[in-house]
Amino acid sequence: MFRTLFIDLLLTLAYAGVGLVLMALGYLLVDLVTPGKLHELIWAQRNRNATVLLASNLFAVGTIVVAAIAAGENSFVTGLVGTAGYGLLGLLVMAVSFVLLDAVTPGRLGDTLVDREPHPAVWVSATIHLATGAIVAAAIS
Repeated sequence: MFRTLFIDLLLTLAYAGVGLVLMALGYLLVDLVTPGKLHELIWAQRNRNATVLLASNLFAVGTIVVAAIAAGENSFVTGLVGTAGYGLLGLLVMAVSFVLLDAVTPGRLGDTLVDREPHPAVWVSATIHLATGAIVAAAIS
């Protein structure tokens, strides 16, 4: 009984590790597309636009990871690799959606999203992150 519990705890820790790595990659992607350093924009300058963009990205990645774990195979290795793969695919889809949105909107979207004043474009970009995360998550099952 305790052996099974211990193994389950280790498996959970492994999935959490994959999720944290994917969210860290999501953070880096958002940092890449926004001018300046994201940590300074959010924690020092308290930029709401950058905060909404990052929060939507992290929530979308988390949604994909949850769906991948729930749909995972009985095999731990297959489930873990699948979770990582779906998470990376989700990040790729979110990055492509950002580039496409940037291409069809005036100016540079990254500049708009880090404006000190709240900008409606951040909600459009955030919604695209959430929607692509939900689409990838739904496709997993």
